[in-house]
Amino acid sequence: MEKMKKVLLFYNPYSGNGLFKNNLDFIVDKVQQKGCQLIPVRAAMGRAIERALAEMDQSEYDEIIVAGGDGTINICVNAMIANDIDLPLGIFPTGTANDFAYYFDLPYDVEEMVDIALGDEWTYADVGKCNGKYFVNVAALGALIDVSQKTDPNLKNTLGVFAYYLRASTEIMNIHPIPVRLTTPEDTFEEDMFFMVVMNGRSAGGFKKVSPWSEVNDGKLDVILFRKMPIIEMGPLLLAVLAGNHPNNRNVLYFQTSKLRIESDEDVSTDVDGEHGEKLPLDFSVLHNRLRIKVKKTK
Repeated sequence: MEKMKKVLLFYNPYSGNGLFKNNLDFIVDKVQQKGCQLIPVRAAMGRAIERALAEMDQSEYDEIIVAGGDGTINICVNAMIANDIDLPLGIFPTGTANDFAYYFDLPYDVEEMVDIALGDEWTYADVGKCNGKYFVNVAALGALIDVSQKTDPNLKNTLGVFAYYLRASTEIMNIHPIPVRLTTPEDTFEEDMFFMVVMNGRSAGGFKKVSPWSEVNDGKLDVILFRKMPIIEMGPLLLAVLAGNHPNNRNVLYFQTSKLRIESDEDVSTDVDGEHGEKLPLDFSVLHNRLRIKVKKTK
């Protein structure tokens, strides 16, 4: 008799509004109807994910599903790469902003999430590498990343992405330019920046068009640096970001590259997929097509 395949589910009970765990029985039933066994792992602190993937025999599993925001996905992907695990990855976008899931137009309805995760359609996705750690969506630098790190988790769960905007409005007058040096195989840039992102996906912090030309499987990272500018020009630039028209703005430096080094003489706050990042210098590269992401069926 053939051994029953397993589906490993990591879920963060605190992501978003915390209601995902109420749907666990429904998900177990759907997976069992597919002839598979669901192995749920409560992954609030991240260590449970790392331990489970370090000990798993991937030949016994059909896939991994991760339910949470970008931070939970980041922990899962880092553990997958560290343990050389190459299984399809289903995503249940149950976090606050769910930027990586947004790229794939993944639904918020639980039944639709399960149908996609248990379906046969998947696509390749790159993984960014930053100083030995990996990210699926974005690495960010500058004063505004403190918004995410300082925002009260309870406020995030109650107000969602709007909580970031509330916090940002209190920080905007305090930002100061930071001198940085960007080095790629193609060019070198010396800039005074307010903020910058290195993108694999397209959206960040709930802004849907931060990197409108990004493709997650092109082997490139999209670099968007917001230059020092008069405060009066920030409002129009914000509107351009909302519309996705900012890459051509004179206050923005935009380029694509497969390798990047960022240096500065100042202490710069960094963030990787919504979690605290390392200090500069930062070295970036790309693992091309490292992931297989479950997606909707193509029509």
